[in-house]
Amino acid sequence: MSRSCAPVSLIEAVCTDLRPSPTNLNPHGHPHSSCWSGRIMTVVSPLWIAEYRKKVSDNDEEEDDDDQRKKQLNFWELTENGGSEWMVEDMPGDCGHDFSDTAVMKYFATSFELCLKRQVIDLFEEGFTCEQLDAQPVVSVEDWYSGRRDCGCTYQITVGLLDENHVVMQEFRPEPVSLDPECDDCSWKEVSHKFSGYGPGLRFISFEHGGQDTKYWEGWFGVRVTGSSVTLEL
Repeated sequence: MSRSCAPVSLIEAVCTDLRPSPTNLNPHGHPHSSCWSGRIMTVVSPLWIAEYRKKVSDNDEEEDDDDQRKKQLNFWELTENGGSEWMVEDMPGDCGHDFSDTAVMKYFATSFELCLKRQVIDLFEEGFTCEQLDAQPVVSVEDWYSGRRDCGCTYQITVGLLDENHVVMQEFRPEPVSLDPECDDCSWKEVSHKFSGYGPGLRFISFEHGGQDTKYWEGWFGVRVTGSSVTLEL
């Protein structure tokens, strides 16, 4: 069986196996914090929600901070890891803001030099078929970011639809956002985008985001990000 042309029966089996049980979902359809992971949640709308493939276990409390951080960043390519490097912190954090979904209890924090991290989602590995992808389903992306109450920051995101050779078919790259707590609302904000009409051949999705602080303070005073997701509307 060709990897690129899996039959519909296979995608149906994958969807069944990955559908979380109702007890593991909060009212918004996301896994509870016990399943929090650094991996982007991939969603096929409206049929199923892929479980996070990596879970943060209760045993993490017995590991040192560096081991936990490495585990939670495991799914990401750290394309820029400046300053004090990427860090995982508990919501809402120092001088932070509450998140609208109380089940989201962690976020990634950036530092005083640019921090960017990237995932490339292989849509065949997620269980999609070439027929489904060549039908050009609407692809929706979502991300959440916030600043601190005591330090300004910048945020940026780039999402690209890629073909089998990783050539960009369509890209979402808005202008970077600057947040200054003295004059801006630095609470959690959603950024979203929908891709459509991009042509047949979609095979991968590249998702990169991050930023830094604006005062060059040692530590993790830069932008905070969480809640990244990619949705394919079949």
